[in-house]
Amino acid sequence: MANVVVTVKIMPEDPDTDLDVLKGEAEKAINTYVGEGDIREAREPVAFGLVALKLTFVMDEKKGGLDPLEDILRNLDGVNSVEVVDVRRAIG
Repeated sequence: MANVVVTVKIMPEDPDTDLDVLKGEAEKAINTYVGEGDIREAREPVAFGLVALKLTFVMDEKKGGLDPLEDILRNLDGVNSVEVVDVRRAIG
């Protein structure tokens, strides 16, 4: 089995949501689900001051699907929606 690189897009409920706090809670959830590892962050302006949080991480594909992780992230305070926007096998 291989590792996969996953990018998750988290939309906050409103522009006033503290993305630093949200990022910290999301990283804890991801590390609990896939194991400790590096998580890359990007912020994507959407509209009217709303900024989406995109987190990229590596996980073992043996772990299976991402539906349970999406459910965990959706239930964090301040989250409007969660979408897995990219999954690809790591090379090397």
